[in-house]
Amino acid sequence: MARGKIFERAVIRECTGTAGAIFVALFAILVTTQLIRLLSQAAGGKIVPEAVVAMLGFGALTQMHVVLSMTLFISILLTLSRSYRDSEMAVWFSCGLPLTAWVRPVLKFAVPLVAAISVISFLLSPWAQSKSAEYRQRMDSRDDVARVSPGAFKESAKGDRVFFVEAASTGVSANDEGAVRNIFISSMQHGRLGVMMSSDGYTETMPNGDRFVVMINGRRYEGTPDSPEYRVMEFERYAVRIEAKEAHEVEPTNRNTPTWVLLQNPTNSSKGEMLWRIGMPLAALNLALLAIPLSFVNPRAGRTNNMILALLTYMIYNNMISVSQAWVSQGKVRFEIGWWMVHVVMFALLIIFFFKRLSMFSGIKLRK
Repeated sequence: MARGKIFERAVIRECTGTAGAIFVALFAILVTTQLIRLLSQAAGGKIVPEAVVAMLGFGALTQMHVVLSMTLFISILLTLSRSYRDSEMAVWFSCGLPLTAWVRPVLKFAVPLVAAISVISFLLSPWAQSKSAEYRQRMDSRDDVARVSPGAFKESAKGDRVFFVEAASTGVSANDEGAVRNIFISSMQHGRLGVMMSSDGYTETMPNGDRFVVMINGRRYEGTPDSPEYRVMEFERYAVRIEAKEAHEVEPTNRNTPTWVLLQNPTNSSKGEMLWRIGMPLAALNLALLAIPLSFVNPRAGRTNNMILALLTYMIYNNMISVSQAWVSQGKVRFEIGWWMVHVVMFALLIIFFFKRLSMFSGIKLRK
């Protein structure tokens, strides 16, 4: 009994330490790739720069169940592979512990992570998808002045105006809500191009809710493109009405729909999404057990072969889940069959691998 407890504590302790290091590495890769993609979208004007941090958080939470699943599989695989490589497995086998003795400590280590993956897959991931879509929609529906970034030319929501603000100032009016300086506005009205410039300005909200950007002590140049005729006007105060973009509700998709709503709407696409959410924790549990026989390493031959086999197994498993999800969404396979079919096949493969390893070590004589 004491030997078994020492064995379990040793396995769980080493798996936990390895999982921590792997999670940090995978999470850093996830955040870096997400950040590069978001910065590229911000540079291209698809999202506003101030939305990058929030979108990064939502994106990381959306993919967290995948990171935890990979962490679980790789940590068990590396821990047991190290035991083979350092001949610790031979010591445990000689003490009378069969390969199946690793199932108990691996399950003790894996069950909390599988529970976390279930919570993320069923609750947090669709919530993050929904909040990300809402936040993106809210950023896109801001009025023209709110979309302006100091030092950059920004097009209005309707595409008929171009704004430029050099920097914020301390304000020029007691009633101003956002004072700025060195303002440039270009607009096209009735076929005539108007360009307005001023050194100071501010935004103002009227009692009826209309918003204006007020320019102080500036000039307006107006003319027709490709024509030498134009007019120059100087003004002390010029107000330009801010067109607010109409806000639309976030379009619901299967990925951002809560699980209980999917259950109330049993369409093929909803069933396909449910298959994916159910498949994530089941796949994580199967992969944790698969790591036990896949971790075998011949100390004299290196560990390249088993790592390649483990990688292929992980990729094939995930692709099979994706294919079954597509089949259920297209109505080619019933949900009652599709949600468990892939996992039963992988569990059967797990049993085959276990028998293969057990037969390999059946010739080892136990020492008393």
